[in-house]
This record gives sequence, C-alpha cells and structure tokens, in this order.
Amino acid sequence: MKKKKLDYIEDIVEEVKQDFLKRQNERKIFEAKWRLNNNFILGNQYSSINFLGEVEEFDKQYFWQEREVFNHIAPIIESRLSKLSTVRPNMNVVPSSSEEADLKVARLSKDIISSVYEKLNLKSVIALATQWSEITGTSFYKIVWNGDGGKAVYVDNGKKIREGEVEVIAVPPYEIYPESSGCSNLDECFSLIHAKAYNVRDIKNIWGITVEGQDVDTFSLSQINNIGGLGYKGNASKVVNSVKHNHAIVIEKYISPTQDYPNGRLIVVCQNKLLFDGELPYINSAGNKRGFPFIRQVSVENAGCFWGTSVIDRIIPIQRAYNAVKNRKHEYLNRLSMGVMTVEDGSVDTENLEEEGLSPGKVLIYRQGSNPPKMMETQEIPAEFEKEEEQLLSEFSEISGVSSILTSTSWKHSLSGTALELMVEQDTARLSATIENIKTAVEQVARQILKLYKQFAITPRLLRISNTNGNCDVVYWNNSNLSGEDIEFASENEIGASLSTRQEQILQLLSLGLLNNVDGKISDSVRVKVLEMFGLGEWEGNTDESVLQKNYADNENLKLISNDKDEVEVLEIHNHEMHISRHIAFMLDKQFENAKRKNLQLKEIFLNHIREHKKFLKLGNLQENVNLNN
Repeated sequence: MKKKKLDYIEDIVEEVKQDFLKRQNERKIFEAKWRLNNNFILGNQYSSINFLGEVEEFDKQYFWQEREVFNHIAPIIESRLSKLSTVRPNMNVVPSSSEEADLKVARLSKDIISSVYEKLNLKSVIALATQWSEITGTSFYKIVWNGDGGKAVYVDNGKKIREGEVEVIAVPPYEIYPESSGCSNLDECFSLIHAKAYNVRDIKNIWGITVEGQDVDTFSLSQINNIGGLGYKGNASKVVNSVKHNHAIVIEKYISPTQDYPNGRLIVVCQNKLLFDGELPYINSAGNKRGFPFIRQVSVENAGCFWGTSVIDRIIPIQRAYNAVKNRKHEYLNRLSMGVMTVEDGSVDTENLEEEGLSPGKVLIYRQGSNPPKMMETQEIPAEFEKEEEQLLSEFSEISGVSSILTSTSWKHSLSGTALELMVEQDTARLSATIENIKTAVEQVARQILKLYKQFAITPRLLRISNTNGNCDVVYWNNSNLSGEDIEFASENEIGASLSTRQEQILQLLSLGLLNNVDGKISDSVRVKVLEMFGLGEWEGNTDESVLQKNYADNENLKLISNDKDEVEVLEIHNHEMHISRHIAFMLDKQFENAKRKNLQLKEIFLNHIREHKKFLKLGNLQENVNLNN
C-alpha cells in the first residue's frame, strides 16, 4: 500500500514537471522579446533574436564603425511611468443598496482598503507591477494570506499565534506559465503555473521539506564592452543568465474546480518532491468560489493573446534606425574633419602615416619621382541625414504616446493656455488604454483583498479611521461585518488631474456659487476642504457643527439599538431637526426591522426619544415667537 502511494506521488511530480517544461518551450518566443526589451532599455541595443529564439549580440562590420547608443527608449519609458504613477485609484466601495446596513458595510470596506493600501505600501507594489508591464507588456499581482502576519492574539507553548494578514506581491511575467498563450485572460485558463527560485532555507521554513540546493539560472545585470567606435569603448548594462547558488525552482500548479475537485487543486513541486497537494486555498472568485490568487495587468491588450504588448516592441525598429543614422552621420563628420588621404603605392611610409597622420609641422618624406600624398575631396553632409533624424524623432513621439510638449524649449511662437491645454489632453489621451488597464487591475486586487478578509479575518480586529474633523475613530470588526458579494468599486484618481488643475476648477466653482448652501453661503465643511486643497488646512478655525451633530445622532442610534438608552440624553444644544431626521431614517432601515424582532420595546424606545426632541423643538419655536412679539 505504501509503495502504491509513493508511485502515486512520483507520477504527480513527474506530470507537473513535464507540464512545466512544455509550457516553458511554448512561451520561449515571448520570453525572448522581454529579454530583448530589457536589453534595449538598459542600452544594450546591438542585439537581436536569432532563429533559435535566443537573444544574441551582433558585431560591427568594420573596426572603424561607430556603434554609439542614442537611447531614446529609456526616457520614453521613464516619462510613461511618471505619468502612470498618478493612476493610484482611491477605492470607493459602492453599497449594493441604500439601506443603512449596506452603507455601513461599504464604509467599512472602503476604510479597510485604505488601511491596507497604506499598511502594505501598495503604492510601491503597483509601481513595480506597472514597471514590469511597461517593459514586458504584462505583469501580475499575487494576493495571498500570510498566517504569520498581523498582530499576535495569544501565545501557545511559547509560540505567538498571529491574526494573519493579506500580502500583495508584484510578480514579473517570467514566473507565470499559462495553460496556453492563446488564452485572452486568466479566466480562460483552466490551469496556471507559478515557478519561482527560492533559497532552500526558505523552502524548509515554508513547506517544512528539505531539498538539495542547486545553481539556478536567473536574469541579472552585468557589464559589457561592445559599444563605441574608433578605439573608444564604453560600458552598458546587459541582461544575461546568471546563477543563484543554493536555490531551487518551486513549481506551483493551480487547477480550476472540476467535478472531481470541486474546490480546485493546488500542487506544489520542487525537484522530485511533492511539497503540497490539496484544494485551492482562497475563496476569491465570484459566487464564493475558489480561484487563482493572481490579477493580470497589461500595458496594451493583445487581442487573442495572454501576453500584452509593450510600446518598446513598437519602437525598437525606430531606435535601431536612429542609432544607424546618428552613427553614419558621425562617421561622415569624421571623414570631413580627419580627411581621407590617397597615397601612391610605395611612395611613403604608410605605417607611420596611419599612426601619426598629418600633424602640424610634420615633415613628410615621399619617394622621388612619385606623386605626393593628397587629401580626397569630400562633400558636405547630405540633407537627407537631417530629414531622416527629424522624422525618426517624430515617430518616437507618435508611436510611444510620449511627446516633449512640456519639456521642449524649441517653441518659436508662444501658444495660448487653451492651445497648450488641448495639446496636453491629446498627449494624455494616448495613455488612456494603459490607464484603464491599471485601474481595472487595482480594482480586482481590492476585491480579492476583501474576499480574503471575509474568509480569514475571524478574530476581532482594530481599525483606526481618521474622520472629517481630523480625529481618529476606532472600529472593531471581523469577517461577519463584511459582504463578499454585491460590492462595486469606483476609482477616483485620473491622470492629468494635477493639483493646480483642481485648484483652478475650485476657483471656477466658487465664482459660479456652486459650492454655496441653500442660504447662499459657504458652509464650514466646504470652507475647510477648500483651504486644504490650497495647502492652507492649518487655517481651520472652526469645526463643522453639522458633521458633529450628525455623528452624535448616529451614535445615539447605535446606543438605543444596543439597549443603552440610559446613556442617551436629549440636550438643548442638539440640532433637534437633524437628530429627528437621522433617527427616522434609521427606523426605516432594514437593520432596525431585524433588531425590532429581537426587542419588541425597541420601537417605543425610539419613538419616545424622538418625542423628546420634538418637545425641545416646540419649546424653541415658542420662545422664538415670544421674542418676535416683544
């Protein structure tokens, strides 16, 4: 029986390894393109993909040939990344209905996402994933649950048991192997492999199994000496295979749910050992089903292909042509400045002439009766060089979606503000597809984060929330306070919405009176927000009373429904109209109806409280009438 089990394990391991090798071969051409893109952005631009699907360098044809690199790809990618860095969506969780319970779930979900965004430094994770997608065309987010993360909740036999925490990891495309590159997205993949090189020490800590350390080939940077001309040599970074010592490749194969495996399957293999074989760990798909813990992000969609397209793929031919034009131009200038000499055979010492040239004051001895050496006539640089160079620079801008509008100093005529704004908007519109892809990916990441909390956040957790008054509210919550379905996300940040642009919009709204209340005045809350937008938040002198009154009334609702009516008191300082409105809205909510079934006195408790507010309101109106009559 034991022998059969061992044979079963060996069959699983061998099947996963063979599947991995098959996917490696199928993905080889895409991997070569990514490596070529890396080479070009780092300045190693005299390389290409050979017929074997490998990146190789090509040598110059002549020893004197100029091979300088005029790298326009690197600043283009840096400019795109700079613009795309503003796409950091602040997640607005939209409730499934207008009921108070759904509104609270939405508010809590938004606060959780905001807290995770800061706690996990998701800004840097998104930046890294965007960098990978811009270079290779595709990147991934891996959203997992770390049981050793978060705060310690208790100690068991000297070991701290922690509450657990979500982790979001940016994964390069080199580590992902889909079932087929013909799948349009992750949803179309029946299975997915994530292969990564781990130190054997980490494998022992994570899976508790010891494997043999090996030398694993990975991508790294090294220095090469293959650029320059006429004896000049420079250094450029090059992406090559390198070796990581004492590492091993861990293959994680994720399989979608089937009839035999309704919760899906996860198989983890390293070398000839099975590290794990079980169901998919996370309930992160629609309908509370288990799925892959990955989110795909692309720079530009490639229809009918799993892998996206990078702008580098499109501008490599232009970069090659630009390097060729510039180098041929410099070679032509070398001929003009240094000249080309014609010498009759045997008339002079050619070796000396090659080494020293015609230096000033040089005594040139040539054979008697022969023709003296002379310089060949050369023409000026053809105008085609300049035209081609300008055309290539223009193509860089048109194809990459990055222009030099804001950085160029070559404007011959001043442009109006409206014209410049239209040009900037047109420049930004070229990035709209990439912007939407990033926003969609980040929204899906937020969805999976909430689903993991819904699955694993069993123990009560403390969440500190900054309220509208700058104070900090403390909320205790667990997975029962979250809803796994019927939650939508609306991102707020848009590229190009700079601080100066928003300030100008606010000034226009103020001049039109659109920020005034029903009395034609600006409320305290609006005034504070306007000052904060202009960087003058410290001028905040008054707290918005309406916000305080609303929050106080909501707290009264919670105390009354929790049977703490003795702690609720109606005071003269209360805004009775607002309190009455908040209490009535709460009674009309579904949450109140559910609570009323458990406490039959709840309805009368709320009505009595509302009657007390009405008494104060009536007394206030009577006093006001008396004052008017007097």
